[in-house]
Amino acid sequence: MDDTAARPPHDVGPELLAVDAPHRELLDELLDKWSLQVLDQLCGRPLRFNELRRAVPAVGQKSLTATLRRLERNGMIERVVLQTRPVAVEYRIAPIGDSLNELVDALLRWTSGALPDVERARARYDAEVG
Repeated sequence: MDDTAARPPHDVGPELLAVDAPHRELLDELLDKWSLQVLDQLCGRPLRFNELRRAVPAVGQKSLTATLRRLERNGMIERVVLQTRPVAVEYRIAPIGDSLNELVDALLRWTSGALPDVERARARYDAEVG
Protein backbone atom coordinates (compact mmCIF):
# COMPACT_ATOMS: atom_id res chain seq x y z
CA MET A 1 0.00 0.00 0.00
CA ASP A 2 1.24 3.51 -0.85
CA ASP A 3 1.84 5.34 2.45
CA THR A 4 1.61 8.79 0.79
CA ALA A 5 -2.16 8.38 0.51
CA ALA A 6 -2.41 7.99 4.30
CA ARG A 7 -0.49 11.19 5.04
CA PRO A 8 -2.29 14.52 5.38
CA PRO A 9 -1.57 16.92 2.49
CA HIS A 10 0.62 19.21 4.65
CA ASP A 11 2.71 16.28 5.89
CA VAL A 12 5.27 15.93 3.12
CA GLY A 13 7.76 13.12 3.04
CA PRO A 14 11.54 13.55 3.01
CA GLU A 15 11.61 13.05 -0.77
CA LEU A 16 9.73 16.35 -1.15
CA LEU A 17 12.02 18.27 1.20
CA ALA A 18 15.10 18.14 -1.03
CA VAL A 19 16.65 21.56 -1.50
CA ASP A 20 17.27 21.47 -5.23
CA ALA A 21 17.44 24.24 -7.81
CA PRO A 22 13.74 25.32 -7.90
CA HIS A 23 13.59 25.41 -4.09
CA ARG A 24 16.83 27.36 -3.80
CA GLU A 25 15.69 29.86 -6.41
CA LEU A 26 12.40 30.56 -4.64
CA LEU A 27 14.04 30.78 -1.21
CA ASP A 28 16.71 33.12 -2.58
CA GLU A 29 14.00 35.38 -3.96
CA LEU A 30 11.98 35.38 -0.73
CA LEU A 31 14.91 35.74 1.65
CA ASP A 32 16.74 38.49 -0.18
CA LYS A 33 17.57 41.85 1.34
CA TRP A 34 14.15 43.52 0.95
CA SER A 35 11.44 40.92 0.28
CA LEU A 36 10.69 39.98 3.88
CA GLN A 37 10.42 43.62 4.90
CA VAL A 38 8.07 44.39 2.01
CA LEU A 39 5.93 41.32 2.73
CA ASP A 40 5.81 42.26 6.41
CA GLN A 41 4.54 45.73 5.56
CA LEU A 42 1.93 44.42 3.12
CA CYS A 43 0.64 41.90 5.67
CA GLY A 44 -0.54 44.91 7.67
CA ARG A 45 -2.50 46.56 4.87
CA PRO A 46 -2.35 47.39 1.15
CA LEU A 47 0.13 50.15 0.34
CA ARG A 48 1.06 52.34 -2.59
CA PHE A 49 4.64 52.48 -3.83
CA ASN A 50 5.62 55.67 -1.97
CA GLU A 51 3.99 54.40 1.22
CA LEU A 52 6.19 51.30 0.96
CA ARG A 53 9.26 53.47 0.41
CA ARG A 54 8.46 55.40 3.57
CA ALA A 55 7.77 52.18 5.49
CA VAL A 56 11.14 50.69 4.41
CA PRO A 57 13.26 53.85 4.20
CA ALA A 58 16.58 52.14 3.48
CA VAL A 59 15.36 50.63 0.19
CA GLY A 60 16.00 52.61 -2.97
CA GLN A 61 13.44 53.14 -5.70
CA LYS A 62 15.14 50.75 -8.15
CA SER A 63 15.51 48.00 -5.53
CA LEU A 64 11.92 48.37 -4.36
CA THR A 65 10.64 48.19 -7.94
CA ALA A 66 12.67 45.03 -8.59
CA THR A 67 11.49 43.48 -5.30
CA LEU A 68 7.83 44.22 -6.03
CA ARG A 69 8.09 42.75 -9.53
CA ARG A 70 9.77 39.61 -8.22
CA LEU A 71 7.17 39.16 -5.45
CA GLU A 72 4.33 39.71 -7.93
CA ARG A 73 5.86 37.23 -10.39
CA ASN A 74 6.04 34.63 -7.62
CA GLY A 75 2.41 35.22 -6.65
CA MET A 76 3.24 36.65 -3.22
CA ILE A 77 1.65 40.05 -3.84
CA GLU A 78 -0.93 41.55 -6.15
CA ARG A 79 -0.60 44.82 -8.03
CA VAL A 80 -3.97 46.56 -8.23
CA VAL A 81 -4.60 49.57 -10.47
CA LEU A 82 -6.97 51.95 -8.70
CA GLN A 83 -9.39 53.86 -10.87
CA THR A 84 -8.64 57.27 -9.40
CA ARG A 85 -7.47 60.51 -10.92
CA PRO A 86 -4.59 60.30 -11.40
CA VAL A 87 -4.50 56.52 -11.71
CA ALA A 88 -2.76 54.94 -8.74
CA VAL A 89 -1.31 51.50 -8.06
CA GLU A 90 -1.63 49.65 -4.78
CA TYR A 91 0.19 46.51 -3.66
CA ARG A 92 -1.57 43.86 -1.57
CA ILE A 93 -0.51 40.62 -0.02
CA ALA A 94 -1.81 37.65 -2.04
CA PRO A 95 -3.10 34.48 -0.35
CA ILE A 96 0.13 32.58 -1.03
CA GLY A 97 2.17 35.45 0.40
CA ASP A 98 -0.09 35.66 3.43
CA SER A 99 0.53 31.96 4.04
CA LEU A 100 4.17 32.88 4.80
CA ASN A 101 3.22 35.18 7.66
CA GLU A 102 3.30 32.57 10.44
CA LEU A 103 6.46 30.98 9.04
CA VAL A 104 8.30 34.30 8.90
CA ASP A 105 7.15 35.16 12.43
CA ALA A 106 8.46 31.77 13.64
CA LEU A 107 11.78 32.35 11.86
CA LEU A 108 12.11 35.81 13.43
CA ARG A 109 11.34 34.39 16.89
CA TRP A 110 14.01 31.74 16.32
CA THR A 111 16.58 34.33 15.23
CA SER A 112 15.83 36.47 18.28
CA GLY A 113 16.39 33.52 20.59
CA ALA A 114 19.43 32.14 18.76
CA LEU A 115 21.19 35.46 18.08
CA PRO A 116 23.15 35.58 21.36
CA ASP A 117 24.52 32.08 20.71
CA VAL A 118 25.35 32.99 17.11
CA GLU A 119 27.15 36.15 18.22
CA ARG A 120 29.22 34.15 20.75
CA ALA A 121 30.09 31.57 18.07
CA ARG A 122 31.14 34.36 15.69
CA ALA A 123 33.32 35.98 18.33
CA ARG A 124 34.93 32.62 19.19
CA TYR A 125 35.57 31.88 15.50
CA ASP A 126 36.98 35.36 14.82
CA ALA A 127 39.29 35.07 17.84
CA GLU A 128 40.58 31.69 16.63
CA VAL A 129 40.89 32.49 12.94
CA GLY A 130 41.95 36.07 13.44
